[in-house]
Amino acid sequence: MTVVVALFVAMPVLTILVQVFSPSPEIWSHLASTVLPRYLLNTLGLVVGVGVGVLIIGVGTAWLVVMCRFPGQKIFEWALLLPLAVPTYVIAYAYTDFLQFAGPLQTFLRDLFGWGAGDYWFPQVRSLGGAITLLSLVLYPYVYLLTRAAFLEQSVCVLEVGRTLGRAPWKLFSTVAVPLARPAIVGGAALALMETLNEFGAVQFFSVDTFTTGIYRTWFGLGEQAAAAQLAGVLLLFVMALLLLERISRGRAQFFHTSSRYRELPRYELSTAKRWGAFVACSLPVLLGFVVPAILLLEMALTYGDARFGWSFLPYIFNSVSLAVAAALGAVGLAVLLSYGVRMAPSPMTTAAVRVASMGYAIPGAVIAVGILIPLAWLDQRIYGLLEGQFGWTVGLVLTGTGIALVYAYLVRFLAVSYNAVQASLTKVTPSMDAASRTLGRTPGGTLRRVHAPIMRGSLLAAGILVFVDVMKELPATIILRPFDFTTLAVRSYELASDERLSQASTASLAIVLVGILPVILLSRAMRRSRPGHAESS
Repeated sequence: MTVVVALFVAMPVLTILVQVFSPSPEIWSHLASTVLPRYLLNTLGLVVGVGVGVLIIGVGTAWLVVMCRFPGQKIFEWALLLPLAVPTYVIAYAYTDFLQFAGPLQTFLRDLFGWGAGDYWFPQVRSLGGAITLLSLVLYPYVYLLTRAAFLEQSVCVLEVGRTLGRAPWKLFSTVAVPLARPAIVGGAALALMETLNEFGAVQFFSVDTFTTGIYRTWFGLGEQAAAAQLAGVLLLFVMALLLLERISRGRAQFFHTSSRYRELPRYELSTAKRWGAFVACSLPVLLGFVVPAILLLEMALTYGDARFGWSFLPYIFNSVSLAVAAALGAVGLAVLLSYGVRMAPSPMTTAAVRVASMGYAIPGAVIAVGILIPLAWLDQRIYGLLEGQFGWTVGLVLTGTGIALVYAYLVRFLAVSYNAVQASLTKVTPSMDAASRTLGRTPGGTLRRVHAPIMRGSLLAAGILVFVDVMKELPATIILRPFDFTTLAVRSYELASDERLSQASTASLAIVLVGILPVILLSRAMRRSRPGHAESS
């Protein structure tokens, strides 16, 4: 069963890999000689720029909130995660409306100083640099989240040894804490870069040509499915090369803590100037990544919001919520099935199958969408021919014309999110409890239902919430796979912004942001209680 699920989830990826080696049409040669170099350079620029940005912000703020005392430190522990609730395309719409030539900021400056057009220089937000900046502000929480967890888990003994050797706080940070936290830092950076490669709405709106926007244009603008699939294949190879490079960079290095004793981590008493410097350093990412965009969206929504807000807005909400609920339930169910399959029948085959099944999060949504459309369109044709030929029934597109393809894409994309949470919770259940349940006559299914499920209830709920929030924000796969006349909040926001109706797009964008705030805060509170030796964890 585990192998079957793995093949089910891996089918879109395998489809794309097959397309890479298919005969190249003329349109592919045209793309390779014209736009492909630009796609490659822009994508590389995004990856490098965002990688540097998220590392600086994420690692620096994680060290400050874990190891230093300064005003607002407790608040910043959870506030620094709030940008996770903001889709990247939403922050792009908000800042563009605020910073563009006709926006309130430049209008105020011209009125204040009497400037005219061309009398002053102002940074262009709709550019590669603007995209890098905004992506860094939204995606740094991936690095902050994992790095903070790694710093919380570090042994006091290691840090005390460093201090006895005369290491100042900065030396201790750079030579002891960061090397020990390297796997977490690299893991967070990898997640941020995967999201960067997956990004569609913001880069499309900023007119930055990347592989993701190229796939969409080739499929829908040129009608060339094969060429779009090959572009997706190049992007997939790009992702695999990135993952392989990260694995090679580790070499044979191992990262262990040599002490099993955990105490509360000591916090550095900073001088007055440094305390306020730490406050500013942690405030800026929260202000620029969440507070300012939220205020801008709220102001636009209240002043020039979507004219359809009201009863006609309900279908967008219903479509978004129903898809998110279906995907969350499906992802959690598959995660439980895979985790339990590995637990009950551990073997190299099941372990490999689970790794294949959980690799979808590293694959951009546009790639998954193309990989799903090709086989499902073929199945739709066969189903249509069978029903019409054998029974005389005329049916539409059963798979690609309904929400089935969309939910399938969400399962492939976000299964890893739920699997990691479920697996971590299941490993905490001792095997002796399984043995005791079996001696009482319980079947494996009964043991899962009566023993494991109650213990994992919190983790199952958390996994479902995380998938729910991710699906509410997802855009590339939704745009490509959505049925005709089927609109979600994300698609509504994108369509209005594409027509330069940013103020109207604010209503749907603000609704998406509000949905994601509570899960982010709950996640941060759970992290604080997770450290061994913490007073609340006992």
